[in-house]
Amino acid sequence: MTTVSTPSVSSADENTKTFMGLRRFNLIMSFLHLIQGVFMIVVSNDTTYPIYTNFLSFNRETFSLTPNPQLLYELRFGPAVAAFLLISAVAHFYLSTIGYRNYVKNLKMGMNPVRFYEYALSSSLMIVLIGMLSGLWDLGAIILIFGLNAMMNLFGIMMELHNQTTEKTDWTSFIYGCIAGIVPWIVIVTYFLGSVNSGDAKPPTFVYAIIPTLFVFFNIFAINMVLQYKKVGRWKDYLFGERVYIVLSLTAKTVLAWLIFAGTLAPV
Repeated sequence: MTTVSTPSVSSADENTKTFMGLRRFNLIMSFLHLIQGVFMIVVSNDTTYPIYTNFLSFNRETFSLTPNPQLLYELRFGPAVAAFLLISAVAHFYLSTIGYRNYVKNLKMGMNPVRFYEYALSSSLMIVLIGMLSGLWDLGAIILIFGLNAMMNLFGIMMELHNQTTEKTDWTSFIYGCIAGIVPWIVIVTYFLGSVNSGDAKPPTFVYAIIPTLFVFFNIFAINMVLQYKKVGRWKDYLFGERVYIVLSLTAKTVLAWLIFAGTLAPV
């Protein structure tokens, strides 16, 4: 079936130049992410945040089951911040080198699965770190918000894949992805507000900036997809939306990395 719901791509001659431009652009983005990631590893201090388990234990005094918080791991934030930058660096380097041929093939169909696989890892790690800054230190909760955010991005792949075979844009995957994606933010805001209202144990000042700023960035990714499929203005060309994704990814990761660095990782 001829696909008409997939965002269109411009003429062949223009595409050749645009694809080569995207190749260079991805290579540049790879180095920008790499430089920042290495910096975070080398310069950041040893600040850690705890991860706890809350398995049940039997209380012999009350003859009841009660949670038994135990410290599982102290996560160093410097390498953790570097990790989501380095994941992006690897993805951009792959697309500009050995993965370039498949990258172009998919772009011509209005797809880029690698983008969403990368986001499933990097943005899910970002959401975990934001959660931990808000006081979300339970292992189970961390795994769940990571998984839900990853699923949101995998729904992005399904959105692009499904609409290869539809005559009219089907928004089912997009809607389900939004539902999956909003849940971690509800949890984070709940913990953040709980900390704010708990008296003296308030989150650091920089966390007040991180949560609304990154929430806006995460939603702009969804808006970019809507504009692509609605074919609004320059978004009629799928490749324009691809560039917007790349810029948004670098900007969101850079903002989060440097807010965390300035707030807690900078050497004293």
